[in-house]
Amino acid sequence: MARPDKVQAVAEIADDFSTSSAAVLTEYRGLTVGQLKRLRRTLGETTKYAVVKNTLAKIGAQQAGVTGLDDMLAGPSAIAFVKGDPVDAAKGIRNFSREFPLLVIKGGWMDGRVLSAAEINKLADLESREVLLAKLAGAMNASLAKAAALFQAPLSKAARTIEALRVAAEANPSLLSGVVSAPAPAAVETAAAESSADETAADAPATEADAAVAETTEMSAEDTSADAPATEADAAVEAGSTEAAQDAEDATQG
Repeated sequence: MARPDKVQAVAEIADDFSTSSAAVLTEYRGLTVGQLKRLRRTLGETTKYAVVKNTLAKIGAQQAGVTGLDDMLAGPSAIAFVKGDPVDAAKGIRNFSREFPLLVIKGGWMDGRVLSAAEINKLADLESREVLLAKLAGAMNASLAKAAALFQAPLSKAARTIEALRVAAEANPSLLSGVVSAPAPAAVETAAAESSADETAADAPATEADAAVAETTEMSAEDTSADAPATEADAAVEAGSTEAAQDAEDATQG
């Protein structure tokens, strides 16, 4: 019958494998307790560095569905269960092993596959997630700044052109007054031409057509006078003429 402490240790290892994004297996033989504490501080709170018993670690890994680590679980073993960025953890372990060569990297596990010691070192050579995000943000900001500059270029050019025109108009107001009053001379010239034409027509000699119109007007006036009713003056004249003719006829007979 399994001892409760061993059952608890296996369950804890299984849970660590299940909740970790990666795991790095190491050999810590020869390292002091102080050095192990320093390594844990280096890795930070997002990585749990635990010394394990190989048999219990194999069972715990199996319960978590992690396979292929049995060969690495030999000799004094400690596993770094990575909860954060695997690159940062790999960098921390690799750099610590360079300073303290007694820490040996055996291999690891990430994304459902086993990693060799060489692959762990390659992972440590990658840029961390924070660095990649910072570079991505910088690239995006540069692209946005470039796009904004492209959009603002026509506006700024137009603004500079308008400002140049304003300055030129202040220096020489006739630029604007000439534009506004330009049509006036043409209008004056047109009006003068029309007035001159009217005066020329008034002073010109009468043509044959004008004479014919005048003669027709006179004849029409005479016809109107002939058709008008006789007035008292006309009757008197006519009576006087009649009396004179009678006197002449009487003298002849006598």
